Amino acid sequence: MKVAVVGATGLVGTKMLQVLAERNFPVTELLPVASEKSIGKEIEFKGKAYKVVGMQAAIDAKPAVAIFSAGGSTSLEWAPKFAEAGITVIDNSSAWRMDPSKKLVVPEVNAHVLTPSDKIIANPNCSTIQMVVVLKPLHDKYKIKRVVVSTYQSVTGTGVKAVAQLMNERKGVEGEMAYKYPIDLNVIPHIDVFLDNGYTKEEMKMTNETKKIMEDDSIQLTATCVRIPTMGGHSESVNIEFEKDFDLQEVKNIIASAPGVVLKDDVANFIYPMPLTAHDKDDTFVGRIRRDETQANTLNCWIVSDNLRKGAATNAVQITEYLAEKKFI
Repeated sequence: MKVAVVGATGLVGTKMLQVLAERNFPVTELLPVASEKSIGKEIEFKGKAYKVVGMQAAIDAKPAVAIFSAGGSTSLEWAPKFAEAGITVIDNSSAWRMDPSKKLVVPEVNAHVLTPSDKIIANPNCSTIQMVVVLKPLHDKYKIKRVVVSTYQSVTGTGVKAVAQLMNERKGVEGEMAYKYPIDLNVIPHIDVFLDNGYTKEEMKMTNETKKIMEDDSIQLTATCVRIPTMGGHSESVNIEFEKDFDLQEVKNIIASAPGVVLKDDVANFIYPMPLTAHDKDDTFVGRIRRDETQANTLNCWIVSDNLRKGAATNAVQITEYLAEKKFI
């Protein structure tokens, strides 16, 4: 299968190439696509060198699928052009996520919504993806009323510039700033832009995307999203109120058997998930599972996943795998 990766030289694009190779997706020809300044550069994929091409050249080459990770404005401009040429686009930006005519997909949760006619498919926000793979099986069993989530998000979610800022600060070197403030030895309660309601766009993404993916507008979700000086993955403290009561062991069994989820919950032996646990892995890890003793039918848990993999690249590749398996592409 001929595959284009748009934004191939970026942090997520590079990870997409890695995941495609690791999962042995049947790429017969790769089209690495990037901005004009990168055209002509070479990228290695499975031991073979491929030259970076521009957008129009990629469309003209007619790949079966184009996986985008090049920012919202690029996706808004170019995804429809790829789609018009009959190419299926899986887009990692926020451009199409809440468009009612586009599907927003986490394969373990709602792959069933996809059809052969879907030509632009949205990849959700990284923080939402790792949360809903845990919420969905619990929702099916106990029905979720409300979720309160606080995130602890890696600098890698901002991109190469943020990683460079953190490393420069650690070395005591002045350099370009991705954030308004230092990130080393600090946490910044600000991800994306602030909206009129006082929440950030990232926080509202989690609220709105969860309802769309879970296909249930009755779920009430409130989020606080925080950037922390870590690598390896995002962490989330999640408080879930259900309509029905639950047995704690049954909850753990449901989480342990959920696709793409690994239970790491043995506090007696200090076993719980951390970014170090999740780094470069495709699974979502869950621990610190306990009953909220202040209110009925309510659970606390801690969810960690590699934001560049399951939170971005792996989820997009899994959508591609599903489409190929169903012969939609």
